[in-house]
Amino acid sequence: MKNLKKLMLSFAIASAALAASAPTWAETTIRVGSWLPPAHTMNADVLPTWGKWIEEATEGRVKLKIEYPGGDPKALLDQVQDGAYEAAWTFHGYYPGRFKLTKMVELPGIEGGAKGASIAHWRIHEKYLSKAKEHEGVVLAGLFTHGPGQIHLAKPIEKLADMKGKKIRIGGGVQADIGKAMGVEGVAAPGSKVYEILAQGVADGAFMPMGEKKTLRLKEVAPFSIKFPNGMYLGSFMVILNQEFMDKLDAKDREAIMKVSGEKLSALAGEKWGIEAEEGEKDAAAAGNTIQVASPEILAEFAEMTKDFDKNFLESVKDSGVDAEAALKEMREIAKAEGSK
Repeated sequence: MKNLKKLMLSFAIASAALAASAPTWAETTIRVGSWLPPAHTMNADVLPTWGKWIEEATEGRVKLKIEYPGGDPKALLDQVQDGAYEAAWTFHGYYPGRFKLTKMVELPGIEGGAKGASIAHWRIHEKYLSKAKEHEGVVLAGLFTHGPGQIHLAKPIEKLADMKGKKIRIGGGVQADIGKAMGVEGVAAPGSKVYEILAQGVADGAFMPMGEKKTLRLKEVAPFSIKFPNGMYLGSFMVILNQEFMDKLDAKDREAIMKVSGEKLSALAGEKWGIEAEEGEKDAAAAGNTIQVASPEILAEFAEMTKDFDKNFLESVKDSGVDAEAALKEMREIAKAEGSK
């Protein structure tokens, strides 16, 4: 009996040692750095859906986890390049001078809403803009726009001329050009700080899509909005992956991830941001906000202010090696067609 106990003890010790020395086959996790509130559609809908697609496509070998690093979302591009995160999403307008061609999708007059524009954004990048290698250093997983950008103010105005001298939060990109044309005093702040600067009176208003009336609670601090049919502009965003992380993946998992990214992810993001804009407007109206549809006079003012935007954009990218004029024409056509489906 004593020998049997010794034998069993020896077996248990050997088994434990063997288990400890055995290789651990852990699943691969894509930690995606994100921002804006967790309830925002990007965090509640888009990224979780992308994660589900990735997990299914890789048969469970790769999963996605959303993390909130805090701080300035401008840092996310560097954090992905440096490997602090495997993935992230951020706004092209936060990097003036680096991303010039992506301003194309932000120009006034693009029809089709966020989904149509996002699909067009990806297709035009693949056909034309990728040649300029503006996203070099990261793997581009998606391109999308937010809902149409509108004017949100603490106090109402009657005409766009009344905007002159007002302090307006501007995120960058074409928004900055519009602000300059209107003669506003631009206030720089990430989206997560807009409620705060409006509540404190640091800004009189903001250029943002309607969805932020709800997700960022702008309805509480900017109860007056002017709504343009296609927005004054769209905002260009990227979803990026760390190059080294992707290179280390098994080829079939790398291919599987890209198969559920690209246009598929871009369309998803555009669709969800478009829906959020519609819901934000309804929520703001129910809260007693004034949503004023831009009058013919305001539209005429805006058209005059922005009449040279296309020409100025094309001039700014003439040394890019890309046929930007053809790309812009095709982008408008695709966005309109896809948005009408």
